[in-house]
Amino acid sequence: MEYTRSEILNGVWLTHIRSDKFKTACVSITLLTQLRRETAAMNALLPLVLRRGTSRYGDMEAISGRLDELYGAAIEPVVRRIGEIQCIGFFASVPEEDFLPAGADTLRGTCELMGQMLLSPNTRGGLLLPDYVDSERGKLIEMIRARLNDKLGYSINRCIEEMCCCEDYAVSRLGDEESAAAIRYQKLTKQYRSLVQSSPIEIFYCGRAELKRVEALLRDALSTLPRGEIDYDIGTDVRLNSLEAAPREYTEPMNVTQAKLVIGWRLGEAMEEPNPAALRVFASLFGGSTASKLFVNVREKLSLCYFASAIADVHKGVLLAYAGTEFDNVGRAKEEIFAQLAAIADGEITDEEMNAARADVKSALKSALDSQGALEGFYLSAALDGADYSPEELGALVDDVTKEDMITIARGCECDMIYTLTGDGSEEDEDDEEIAEISEEELRAFEEDEDGDPDEEI
Repeated sequence: MEYTRSEILNGVWLTHIRSDKFKTACVSITLLTQLRRETAAMNALLPLVLRRGTSRYGDMEAISGRLDELYGAAIEPVVRRIGEIQCIGFFASVPEEDFLPAGADTLRGTCELMGQMLLSPNTRGGLLLPDYVDSERGKLIEMIRARLNDKLGYSINRCIEEMCCCEDYAVSRLGDEESAAAIRYQKLTKQYRSLVQSSPIEIFYCGRAELKRVEALLRDALSTLPRGEIDYDIGTDVRLNSLEAAPREYTEPMNVTQAKLVIGWRLGEAMEEPNPAALRVFASLFGGSTASKLFVNVREKLSLCYFASAIADVHKGVLLAYAGTEFDNVGRAKEEIFAQLAAIADGEITDEEMNAARADVKSALKSALDSQGALEGFYLSAALDGADYSPEELGALVDDVTKEDMITIARGCECDMIYTLTGDGSEEDEDDEEIAEISEEELRAFEEDEDGDPDEEI
């Protein structure tokens, strides 16, 4: 795969991947803005409203008709959070012209339609249509409320909210219900104009088209982009130490049949000069695979949990371990999770564990090469970190990760929050949640969504 990155317009960067591997191309356009409580819901709502209609294709029926003319191309709104940056925009799948009748110009047509959605929405008197805003606002509120149905995701998010209560990281990518309910079309229009004028924009393309053609099509599609002073003052505040000397604890009662335990650490000195390969291997060694410390010991040997896993946000410098367990086992599970981290810090790491962790990370990076969505997420994350490497190059660095790297990272971790979702003593609701074990595939899918995968469409 040929990788090129260039600035094609003021504050608009294109990552171009030339590949003959896929029968569809993909294009994403992403606006970057600081994740803030007062604007998160408005920003999340915008792609939904913009997708409803353009000045040329005024409603969803007209847009669907145009996509049918483009041989079934698809454009979906996407809202993500990477660190403390909110990423909103569109992700398009485009049938490759090599497999279509002569004269098919699907890439041009899709780029034009994406440009119209972003820059020429259906308006009345220069304002976004109230009907579209009201309708999509209701859907956004439903999505915010629906987060409670996923008890694992809810528990992880609540741990983050409590742990990072004074930081932008505590804000959901969708915002909160109260803010969403207060959105009106006039205010949303003002926010829309501000974003298109000042937000840095990341564009990703993966397909068979040459760089010069893609650049030309995108410049044409975005030719009316109004640009003022670009707001490059966005980023993620990395805190090296816990908020207090002792870990804070928060227990939340709810009508559930299974406890959820989530423990959050700051990664400490490892974030002063982050080693992305070492941090990924560490997360895998601790709780990222079926060969990890948490899975083998807490789940398999001691049978304390239905599942036990860990993820690390290398943008924010936060490590989270999470487990589902019986109410009576919460205390023992907590102790054993801490014991496994201490074992790494003490150097109790076998060659087999290190090899398995390296292999797990390399396998995940290799699998990204088979998914345009995963590639898009990888390169967007790398761009926000200021990194310039491919999945293959990062995978090569994994071989250089040592046991000493693992020990150093583990010793620098500071526990900041222990969150427990527990029962409230009410009658058990059999439909409340599953009591069965969660598969590794389900955990991996959750971790990918949390890391900003473009499959996180709304």
